[in-house]
Amino acid sequence: MATGKINVQAENIFPIIKQFLYSDQEIFLRELVSNAVDACQKLKTLSSLGEAKGEIGDLQVEVLVDKKKKTITIRDNGIGMTGEEIEKYIAQIAFSGAEEFVQKYKDKAQGIIGHFGLGFFSAFMVSDKVEVISKSFKEDAKAAKWTCEGNPDYKLVADKKTTRGTDIVLHISDDAKDFLEDYKISELLNKYCKFLPVPVKFGTREETKKEGEGDDAKETKITVDNIINNPTPAWTKPPTELKDENYKDFYRELYPMTFEDPLFNIHLNVDYPFNLTGLLYFPKLKGKIELQKNKIQLFCNQVFVTDSVEGIVPEFLTLLHGVIDSPDIPLNVSRSYLQSDGNVKKISSHITKKVADKLEDIYKNHREDFEAKWEDLRVFIEYGMLTEDKFNERASKFYLLQNTDSEFFTIEDYEKKIKPAQTDKDKKVVYLYTTDPDEQHTFVSAARNRGYDVLVLNTPLTSHLVGRLEQKLENASFVRVDSDTVDKLIKKEEEVPSKLTEEQQNSLKPIIEAVIPKEKFTVVFESMSEKDSPVTITQPEFMRRMKEMNEVGGGGMGMYGSLPESYNLVVNSNHPLVGKILEEKDNTKQQSLVKQATDLAMLSQNMLKGEELTKFIERSLELIN
Repeated sequence: MATGKINVQAENIFPIIKQFLYSDQEIFLRELVSNAVDACQKLKTLSSLGEAKGEIGDLQVEVLVDKKKKTITIRDNGIGMTGEEIEKYIAQIAFSGAEEFVQKYKDKAQGIIGHFGLGFFSAFMVSDKVEVISKSFKEDAKAAKWTCEGNPDYKLVADKKTTRGTDIVLHISDDAKDFLEDYKISELLNKYCKFLPVPVKFGTREETKKEGEGDDAKETKITVDNIINNPTPAWTKPPTELKDENYKDFYRELYPMTFEDPLFNIHLNVDYPFNLTGLLYFPKLKGKIELQKNKIQLFCNQVFVTDSVEGIVPEFLTLLHGVIDSPDIPLNVSRSYLQSDGNVKKISSHITKKVADKLEDIYKNHREDFEAKWEDLRVFIEYGMLTEDKFNERASKFYLLQNTDSEFFTIEDYEKKIKPAQTDKDKKVVYLYTTDPDEQHTFVSAARNRGYDVLVLNTPLTSHLVGRLEQKLENASFVRVDSDTVDKLIKKEEEVPSKLTEEQQNSLKPIIEAVIPKEKFTVVFESMSEKDSPVTITQPEFMRRMKEMNEVGGGGMGMYGSLPESYNLVVNSNHPLVGKILEEKDNTKQQSLVKQATDLAMLSQNMLKGEELTKFIERSLELIN
């Protein structure tokens, strides 16, 4: 028997491990199963090099729970260890056997997970005592058993184990007894080990086996190993081996409760200047910002790391679903460390580029398909344009503007289309848009009757987006069609003379103010065409846009969000009805006409409701009769 002390610098290393090394206690199972997978992968590498003699058989990791003994065992039939190796690799914290193995065999060592040598000690987060029972693959190697009770002292003795591999036996502490429940272990294995490259067994399950054919066929129940993982997930295979249906099948495997197919996917496969594989899927967003920040899963050599990737990848990419896998991402560190890691930043930048490449490729080579999917793609692209400068630069090549005729244009092409008719007296190109073609139909129709084209910009990000586009485009402005009267939307040199004098306008103004809420509406007179509406309600572009940006989250817009709604009630000083109201001597009739005209304006903006709507209908019927 041998005794010794673990080679650490401080007596309190175990409390540090137990409390601070990992952010989640449950991580112990990921670490120990990953180590067991490493042991199998090492043996596989040595066998391929001829350094492990004989058949190695089917490599497997098994997790066993003994509730009576209060133990969890992680068992593998991999490379195993001699007593000397246990002392070398286990007793010296941070001296990683995996790291040494990779350095020795370099390009020949595939899928070795560990890098820091700390993973094993996560066992003490949940255990009062840990036993390591191992037998090396080497000929004539003797088995050894290492025991430690969560302090620097350990025991190392010979053992009777006859089979190659390692058993890690955890004697679970009282404050971690929840981990002795089968459902809990099953949940953690499914979370962290679902795609490990070596089969992982947890118990058994029953399957129905069919024997014979036709009416003579018999079904019998058989017991089989319950393998909880898929060792060869789609992202580990070359793209040339996969068809569209394979990608969709894997999407369903990742998200079994999602019943819609994704729009398309991006297969990541990079080996320089960093290693990166993965699959990203574009879900159907339906014009909504669904920041479900657990839909991209981060892996390291098929070991699950986290599904909280915000800060690790640009925020707009969290709208996507899928898997990112890189051995260059450190496995056993906190997310805050990941965010500052140099390789993580390079990987993030590369993924952004690949997403932009994919969108540009579809736009260039499959324009009709791109336009058909635009309703789902638009919010994602807009969010990227607003939050990621590099993506914004690329997006100008494939971001589309759609008008009320359902025609699509790039920003550059659309400017050429509208520039002749929609340049104002200050030589600024005015982009007119609607956020709801039905509710704002009156204003859209008025603009189109002037020969103007109107865009449909109706996502939650519209107010932010038009501000960003105004900054990017030279001498351009975006104006919503209901923000002013049609002649003021695009100001020209010519002005229509007013039929009402300033004195007449001043005498009519209080009559109109008497029938509307003064705190909500400001009465203004404008000289417009006789064919335009007698009264129009508009909301100034700047104030409305600021309030909308505040609602979505506009950083610094809070002062506008707290202001009450305010509108301009614009009176057409050239409309015959306005002249008739002014000339009417009967006060009752005059007020009735004013109320009817203002209610019509409110109705066109969907602002007439309840009792006021009922009175308007009754008044309309009286006027008809």
